[in-house]
Amino acid sequence: MKSMRKLAILFGAAFFFVGCQEKSMTEVETVHPAEAHVPFTAVCYHPVSIGDTLRSFDYLAEDIALMKEAGIDIIRVYEPIDDDSIMDFIAAQDMKVIVGIGYNQRGKNDLISGTYLEYVVKYKDHPAVFMWELGNEYNYHPEWFEGDIQNWYQVLEQAVDAIHELDSLTPVSTTHGEIPDSAALYAGRHLDMWGFNVYRWDRPATFIEDWRKLSDQPFYFGEVGADSYMKIAKDGFEAGENQKAQAQAVRNIIDDILNYRDEVAGIAIFSFTDGWWKAGSPDTQDIGGYAPNSSGVPYDGAPNEEFWGIVDINRNKKASFDVVKAKFNALKS
Repeated sequence: MKSMRKLAILFGAAFFFVGCQEKSMTEVETVHPAEAHVPFTAVCYHPVSIGDTLRSFDYLAEDIALMKEAGIDIIRVYEPIDDDSIMDFIAAQDMKVIVGIGYNQRGKNDLISGTYLEYVVKYKDHPAVFMWELGNEYNYHPEWFEGDIQNWYQVLEQAVDAIHELDSLTPVSTTHGEIPDSAALYAGRHLDMWGFNVYRWDRPATFIEDWRKLSDQPFYFGEVGADSYMKIAKDGFEAGENQKAQAQAVRNIIDDILNYRDEVAGIAIFSFTDGWWKAGSPDTQDIGGYAPNSSGVPYDGAPNEEFWGIVDINRNKKASFDVVKAKFNALKS
């Protein structure tokens, strides 16, 4: 079991030495304990341009400027960024990356092919790397593992150990959907950190008590947030595109988590920009594309996958952007 002291060592160093060219134990040891209680502030980032279905970093400079304005220091991506110029640019902007490593990414830097280890060797000393994150809520998808989720847990356990052998300084995590069962807990016993995607209306902090009944391992919220489309009128919010509903939900979610800030390693808002590629035509913003096991999304219980950004597809700020900006910057002041 990892303790909250382990959290302070691992994440205090990474957070407060952003931009350093080398990771060293000297840096780790000089972190002031009080500083480690500030959760890292992240955003989930998978930018896809209008009319496309593949990730593109064409707007990276503009996006990072907006992230920094909003008090965001960490970019959480769902597959590795294998481009030195992009990783160098991120580091130069005093930003870091939670590097998501998928099971099957068509044989490129993925777990099924083993090529992720080449990526770890290549980038383990890069100043932009904050953490290795293995998979994103795979527990919801046994169909990806021949119908048996235990196949995933075996891969996870092996990958954690393999990365630790190559890189003893960078934390290794996985992001799980909600509370893990005993099989998942056992497979993740060597993780430095857990990430959890939690959608419990606008009260995600109830998760903390549930987790502490199972484990004292440090954790972060890998995804929290709300979409800006109301399928029905509810709780005083009108049906249709509704930024006020999203902003209120994000405000309540962040406030709820920060009531327990000493218990939480970090917060990743889902997501930075709307994703028009997720449902229907990538040329238009469509209704639908509901995520699995996400009926706890405020305030209509119907998550619309193309409306989750704190900015829209053209990088116009939504009302939720201002909420994140106020909350995250106040956290660091």
